[in-house]
Amino acid sequence: MRYTRRDLGKLALSAMPAVAMLGPAVTALAQASAKPNSTINGINLGTITYSYRSMPDQSAAAILRYVVDSGISRIEFMGGPVEAFAGAPPAGAFRGAGRGGPPPTPEQQAAQREAAEKLRAWRTSVSMDRFKALRKMFNDAGVTIYAWKQLSPNMSDGEMEYVFNVAQALGCTHTTLELLDEPEPLRRIGQFAEKKKIYAAYHTHLQGSMTAFDNAFAASKANMANVDLGHFVAAGGDPVAFIKKFNGRISSVHLKDRTTPAHGQGNVPWGTGDTPFKEILLTMKRDRHAYPAAIELEYEVPPGSDAVKETRKCLDFCKAT
Repeated sequence: MRYTRRDLGKLALSAMPAVAMLGPAVTALAQASAKPNSTINGINLGTITYSYRSMPDQSAAAILRYVVDSGISRIEFMGGPVEAFAGAPPAGAFRGAGRGGPPPTPEQQAAQREAAEKLRAWRTSVSMDRFKALRKMFNDAGVTIYAWKQLSPNMSDGEMEYVFNVAQALGCTHTTLELLDEPEPLRRIGQFAEKKKIYAAYHTHLQGSMTAFDNAFAASKANMANVDLGHFVAAGGDPVAFIKKFNGRISSVHLKDRTTPAHGQGNVPWGTGDTPFKEILLTMKRDRHAYPAAIELEYEVPPGSDAVKETRKCLDFCKAT
């Protein structure tokens, strides 16, 4: 299906009042000959927009262009561009804190608290209209937003309600956050997820294991896994065994190529590491794992390339596997 000028005009008007932000997105759609389709052999491949973090423009409209140009039709959306599109005030984080720099001064701490309070007030009062416009902009380009990542256990009840409301507005099946182990926050988040009928899916790094999600699963039926299968390999585990055992408690997975502990645990170009892509994809196809599998670009982008080209290479690798 090719886009006519009339089609592009309809896309731009349909996302009002966000029209001022649509220029790059409309350009991307004009250059695309067809809507993307990253379903391969029944496997619902996608990407997390973190993959494009090295690209110069981090606006939602630019990210749409990157996604379409990568051939991707479903995404897990990082929270920053989503909230920026909707008009959020700056978070005001102090860059030096916790990164080897000097601790924040009292004045910087006061500014941080003020910025956090402004953001909290905005989150608990903002209309969902802008988020619905963002969803329509992506959907009209052939891209589904299946998850967004902004949830934190430290949020107030009002902010947590907001995160799940945004997930609904975007059309997500789940919202993601880093894996917790404490029963009370797991129970609290699970209650919100049950109430909103939107899963809370927990993401793993090297702590991923066959028992890592036990507390989360026990705390609520709405607590799910957003397991990173590449990190699972780097931790010395068997990702195929995990997805076989926990199909039904997985909302989505991340895919990357990493090496085992014996080989240095590196993030490497796909096909050069130890992640058993063929076995993972065959298992997902054979056992009809319907959840999305997100390409996460973490290896160093080589000179002369960019994150869009490399994400496309990862998708092509899956097609050929």
